[in-house]
Amino acid sequence: PVTPTRTVRQPWRTPVIDTVGDLAAMLDLSIEHLDWYADRRAMNRRATAHRLHHYHYRWTDRARLIEAPKARLRALQRRLLTEVLGPIPVHPAAHGFVPGRSAHTFVATHTAQPVVARIDLLAFFTHIPATRVHGLFRTAGYPEPVAHTLTGLCTTRTPPAVLRRAPADLAHRATRLAALRTGHLPQGAPTSPALANLCAYRLDRRLTGLAHAFDITYSRYADDLAFSGDLNTRRIDDLIAAVTDIARDEGFRVHEAKTRVRSRADRQLLAGLVVNHRPATPRDEYDQLRAILHNAARTGLAAQNRTGHPDFAQCLIGRVLWVGHHHPARAAKLATLLAHALAAP
Repeated sequence: PVTPTRTVRQPWRTPVIDTVGDLAAMLDLSIEHLDWYADRRAMNRRATAHRLHHYHYRWTDRARLIEAPKARLRALQRRLLTEVLGPIPVHPAAHGFVPGRSAHTFVATHTAQPVVARIDLLAFFTHIPATRVHGLFRTAGYPEPVAHTLTGLCTTRTPPAVLRRAPADLAHRATRLAALRTGHLPQGAPTSPALANLCAYRLDRRLTGLAHAFDITYSRYADDLAFSGDLNTRRIDDLIAAVTDIARDEGFRVHEAKTRVRSRADRQLLAGLVVNHRPATPRDEYDQLRAILHNAARTGLAAQNRTGHPDFAQCLIGRVLWVGHHHPARAAKLATLLAHALAAP
């Protein structure tokens, strides 16, 4: 006899969703609308009219494809992020897009180390396939129809017309376009960072074990892998080779051109922070911000908004907080300059 599907086990405190109908009710959708947004018939990829697509597509100057969900799908993904993905724990080595962790917690254990190695993963989100996302939802205990629909809501397949607009000089072009053609995490969806961290759990676990074997430290911020400790040239070569093999085994690919190894004599830079002595933004970034604030106090904010930022005042406040974080002297100077800039006519 046929029995209804149901959530048989819950390793984490995720909501119980026994059927696709329950998922539709949870998201305040009809079954038909849920099926449309989950795109289980691959209409998003086959449609030629942009109004039938669920995403806005844009190739950036840095040769990245931003796939930003349209408003309604984005709202659904945010609910899934909070209610379904939020209760699932990430590996302790993951620091990007994790509540309570940040770029500063990412670099904290790599401060004042003899050698710091940064290894970049190529097209991080793109190389996490829909099959792996489906496996995560199944591990969370959801029955196959529910896991399949959740996967459809959080992944996409890039339309051919968008792929044809890819830059001709795109690094590893064939590999990246092949990944985009299949189901993958879209860079621009609110659920993608959390899903990427969860799907990279085994990668983090294996790289943590590798770091222990080398008696060094490991942490990850999105696609940036950081290792630090006492490493000579031969050990560095062995480490990079081992990381490359593990990443490939886990479905990722190391971007060899972005690998950086720096000793104490060099500027050790991780996630935009110099970590030679204590985490701090580079001096040139601090000087540039100070000059902008100084000029804004004399000529006004609009004159300094050369990039056309829609809310330049909030942008400056955010930059001041970033540059002054854990640096009281810089923070005090920048706060004074910022007050004068905001008061300028």
